[in-house]
Amino acid sequence: MPDSQPQPHHSSSSSPSSSGASSSGLSEGAGLLLCGARLTDGRTVDVRLGGGRIEAVGTAGSLAVGGTHTRGARVDLGGYLLLPAPAEPHAHADTALSADVEGPVCYDPHDVQRRATEAALLQLGHGATALRAHVRVGDVQGLGALAAVLQARRSLRGLTELTTVAMPRVLTGVAGAEGLAILRDALKMGASVVGGCPDLDPDPTGYAEAVLEVASEHGCPVDLHTDAADPARLARLAAMAGGLRPGVTLGPCAGLDRLPAEVVSRTADQLAAAGVAVVCLPQGGCGGVDRRGTTDTAPVRLLRAAGVRVAAGSGALRDVSNPVGRGDPLEAAYLLASRYGLRPEDAYDTVSASARAVLGLPEVRVEAGFPAELLALRGDRLAGALSLAYSRIVVHRGRVVARTSAVREYCNSAAAAESGLPRQGRGEVS
Repeated sequence: MPDSQPQPHHSSSSSPSSSGASSSGLSEGAGLLLCGARLTDGRTVDVRLGGGRIEAVGTAGSLAVGGTHTRGARVDLGGYLLLPAPAEPHAHADTALSADVEGPVCYDPHDVQRRATEAALLQLGHGATALRAHVRVGDVQGLGALAAVLQARRSLRGLTELTTVAMPRVLTGVAGAEGLAILRDALKMGASVVGGCPDLDPDPTGYAEAVLEVASEHGCPVDLHTDAADPARLARLAAMAGGLRPGVTLGPCAGLDRLPAEVVSRTADQLAAAGVAVVCLPQGGCGGVDRRGTTDTAPVRLLRAAGVRVAAGSGALRDVSNPVGRGDPLEAAYLLASRYGLRPEDAYDTVSASARAVLGLPEVRVEAGFPAELLALRGDRLAGALSLAYSRIVVHRGRVVARTSAVREYCNSAAAAESGLPRQGRGEVS
């Protein structure tokens, strides 16, 4: 059975328990009480959810299940850290989970839909309750892959929010006329973001101009793949994108890290002034910009210091660009903290608050009135949770939609017993 497929929940004394109606079966309007959760400020609280939002936050034991609703359930989050849920700003649903297939990626609609659905469930299990998927349009696949991902989106409704980015290959010259027509058809079909890779077009500036024009016509966001290795080209793009609403995002921009510091600083100021966001990919590259075998990412700390909104995405999820990609936002945050020097709180911001802002989603805080998009992680501090975030409980629209439980078992050890170390397990390991 694929590890992304929903699993039945079995209550046990070592895992969070629920009473009353099954929390995974509650409608969005039903009540849910999260009991004894720890917040990043050190408080232990109860959190009552209803109508897809946070109704109340109070000291542990102070809230009743149900609130303004007549029914509800209870989930014990003792030993868990409660956070705003991550979001995935950069995935490739049409190529996900294709690394083990011999030959070129299969674009049969049924296969694409199956892989896109499984990939979204994998990322939901990691905690991402919203996902932006880049999908190639034109060339051999035409609009078939997009149609398949949109069908996956419909089947996932209520579990996770999946939006699609249409990615044409060429938009300039004679060949570009067909690409522009397909791009407009993709938006009519249901793609909600205009994307692509200017670096692969014979006229990168013309490509960016075409994308911005189509986006302006349809009132869509823009999300472009670029290595950002040409600062002059990036400056022109920032100038063209300035003021465009609902916004422009670039990624992965790893080429910035190979430029002189003064050039990067100037470029960062230009991006910040234009309101252009950057999505870095610390877990590896993707098919839009082929940087296989490299470990560099965008200069996150410098960009953030200049005022650029920086989010972190997963990129390739087990396709040819990264056959071991995990699609885990917490791994992205972990890498930004361990390898690139961000504080754990800032690293988590790139996959949660900043990622949600890039996707145009409302802000989430563990406070009354905010959307009930939450992630509970085993642990009591953010740094520890990012290090060992094995057990997770995911809340979307006020209901539990995914659980991952990890149990660590050891054989009997005199050293452990004498030291009084904590033990966790179902029984003795022989």
